[in-house]
Amino acid sequence: MSSAPAQTAPNSPRRILLASLIGTTIEFFDFYIYATAAVIVFPKLFFPGGDPTTAMLQSFATFAIAFFARPIGAAIFGHFGDRIGRKASLVAALMTMGLSTVAIGLLPTYAAVGVLAPLLLALCRLGQGLGLGGEWGGAVLLATENAPPGKSAWYGMFPQLGAPVGFILATGSFLALDALLTDEQFFSFGWRIPFIASALLVFMGLYVRLRISETPAFRKAMEKHERVRVPFVSVFAEHKLALLCGTFAALATFVLFYLMTVFSLSWGTTKLGFSRDQFLPLQMIGVVFFGLTIPVSAVLADRFGRRQTLLATTLGIAVFGFVLAPLFGSGSTLGVLAFFVVGLSLMGFTYGPLGTALAEMFPTSVRYTGASLTFNLGGIVGASLAPYVATWLATEKGLPFVGYYLSLSAVITILALIGVSALASRQGADVSAAPAR
Repeated sequence: MSSAPAQTAPNSPRRILLASLIGTTIEFFDFYIYATAAVIVFPKLFFPGGDPTTAMLQSFATFAIAFFARPIGAAIFGHFGDRIGRKASLVAALMTMGLSTVAIGLLPTYAAVGVLAPLLLALCRLGQGLGLGGEWGGAVLLATENAPPGKSAWYGMFPQLGAPVGFILATGSFLALDALLTDEQFFSFGWRIPFIASALLVFMGLYVRLRISETPAFRKAMEKHERVRVPFVSVFAEHKLALLCGTFAALATFVLFYLMTVFSLSWGTTKLGFSRDQFLPLQMIGVVFFGLTIPVSAVLADRFGRRQTLLATTLGIAVFGFVLAPLFGSGSTLGVLAFFVVGLSLMGFTYGPLGTALAEMFPTSVRYTGASLTFNLGGIVGASLAPYVATWLATEKGLPFVGYYLSLSAVITILALIGVSALASRQGADVSAAPAR
């Protein structure tokens, strides 16, 4: 089934980095257009009736489905990624995510088919989650397993850049539709355009990924017969401590990002009085800082170590939790802009080295499964319910409690990062160094 042994020609750095970046850009574009629609579109078209807050919470519940599907996708695509090859799993994951996203753009609404509409939406959201669960780990390994010594974090940050690039493309598409269409046209057909148009990006991603060869690390594992029969079982049997520490090491990253994007968009446009065309540009400026700080974090991580960089940033996130309410809750354009610039800059510093750090915790034979499971379990505990919890806290307790929620997540992550360091010392490894090849 695999052609990996025959594909011995080395991948050029340019092709590798493009393949890892473009895939995650597409995946996150698909994911973010759903996140934006979950705030703007789905409460009105798929969950009508009742008060707006209830409809929003129901929409956020479908948003959470993908996070619970992601570990399943990580296990499925990780199995084949560790058994057959990184390339085949990456292609399959991209197709799963892409087809699910296009299908959302073709769904009938509640007005047309009643309760079947939100059920179909949930099913498509499940497909999105399965695809993203298999995508991220493979893209990180494609980059890091081709990285030269001392450049693992630099190579590993290219898949991470797909997050801000995908977000800008997704948000930009909704801004363009908002400018070109009336509200009636947007809710009639305009919201479907980004979902259906994502098919073009998927074809582009498939073209690039089908032209790459297998990673040197995986080819070496095949030659030495190091592959395990069931990687998922091996991860839980032999690497459970790495899985646990890695999951909570990603907690603050996920909580921060989904507070800065999904929750803030919902709260800003419903409670702070901003319109979509006023709020989204402010959010996009923050995402530019998110993208700019990812390469900086990679340089720091290669120089000072992944754990040290992540620890310092997480301390900053804990402090940021206490200024979240004064900045965001001010309701002023300047205050909200400062909220986005500071928060999403911290996001770049924590997200950039995260992929490399999680991948280095597992041996080649189970690295696809282990890194993917760790990242996506982190998504469950950190992101799946973050918009829901934050909305409930802000409504019932006040906006400062959303900041406390973020700070508590950062404290848990700091403890997990200390555990990662202790685990590395026990194994005679150093997460600050590039993995042996």
